[in-house]
Amino acid sequence: MSERIPAFTKALLTLSLFFACATLGAGLALFIGWPVAILSGMVGFISLQQVLAGFARRRDKRAIAREMAHLRKGHMDFESALSDTHMRLDELGGLIEQRASSQERKIVAELKVLETLMRDFAGKISRSAAAVPREGAARSQRGPAGAYLHTLSDTASPRGELLETIRASLEQNRVDLYLQPIVSLPQRKLRYYEALSRLRDSEGQIIMPDQYMQVAGRAGLMSVVDNLLLFRCVQIVRRLTQKNRDIGIFCNISGETLADKEFFPQFLEYMRVNRDLAGQIIFEFSQQAVRDAGIEGEKNLAALATIGVALSMDHVESLAIDFLRLKAIGFRYLKVRSDTLMRGMNGAGAAIAAEDFKKLLTRHGLNLIAEHVEDEKTVVQLLDYAVDYAQGYLFGEPRAVREDSLKPVSALEAAPVIPFKRAG
Repeated sequence: MSERIPAFTKALLTLSLFFACATLGAGLALFIGWPVAILSGMVGFISLQQVLAGFARRRDKRAIAREMAHLRKGHMDFESALSDTHMRLDELGGLIEQRASSQERKIVAELKVLETLMRDFAGKISRSAAAVPREGAARSQRGPAGAYLHTLSDTASPRGELLETIRASLEQNRVDLYLQPIVSLPQRKLRYYEALSRLRDSEGQIIMPDQYMQVAGRAGLMSVVDNLLLFRCVQIVRRLTQKNRDIGIFCNISGETLADKEFFPQFLEYMRVNRDLAGQIIFEFSQQAVRDAGIEGEKNLAALATIGVALSMDHVESLAIDFLRLKAIGFRYLKVRSDTLMRGMNGAGAAIAAEDFKKLLTRHGLNLIAEHVEDEKTVVQLLDYAVDYAQGYLFGEPRAVREDSLKPVSALEAAPVIPFKRAG
């Protein structure tokens, strides 16, 4: 409405002027004649139009001036708000950088402590072993592929050549991390990785766990192996959670480490402080390790569970298991070989058929993982048993993690596993 009023007023004034000029022209015509009257009226009308146009231009200039002033004020307000935003962003960036720098320095320092103490720990064992006479040291042979072949008497000797190789591999950090995928069924979606450790000798030959675990265990070195594996698992988890928090890592812990009175209490304390890792790392123990754990070992397992860490049992030879006790300790996963599920339930002492095994585990809060799945025919049968997850060469073989992928982009992506206290 306000925009139409000036136009209406202008039209009314124009019409009034026209009638006024016409009246004036008619009056003049009586005295000076029509031609002169008409010419005078036209001149007067044009002059009045010029006057009105001048008023309109001045009014438009004032309106434009007001709009420009309004725009200048809005621009100044915007610049002020933008400057304030930049200032707040700078303050926030400085605060984040300050906190990150402080945290980074702390982690770097802890990593150095861990590295030093681990070297001291391995060196202490190495020195104690060197003090023992080497008579009857075991000898090892290499097959065509370079794999280590050891007799029972060789591995029974804790001072053999294999032990020397294990110690050297640990001291020189020749411990590699391998990851094997675990998928959900039937989607075959990647859900977990199992972390596996491999040692390398000075010539780069791989020493498999079934070759070094017994010797390392007798020499008290499995805590060192497990600690290095845990350290690498933590590094991998830190990286994975940046992309997908739904993927977890199964990390194997030996029975020797579970019973280690020096290692395990510190391990528990570390997990209490770093509860954010509980949802991504599943600690895995063999059935034999759980059997041999005893009262103290079971307390250690239950203490892990109270922190929120899920436990898994693998190397299952017997299915005559007290599932209620297993659940009470804190186990949430059970790994069973696929051929056991398909053909060996009776031989494994199961009190139930494979078709009903999954339901039994579900009632006790356990997830079933079928191991050693090698072909599609096996998958079809596992689906009939409603198996939750599967692992095997069909879905991916263990692959070495590149060393550069374990090196954090910044120290914020790393965390030490156990800051061992110095003995004495």
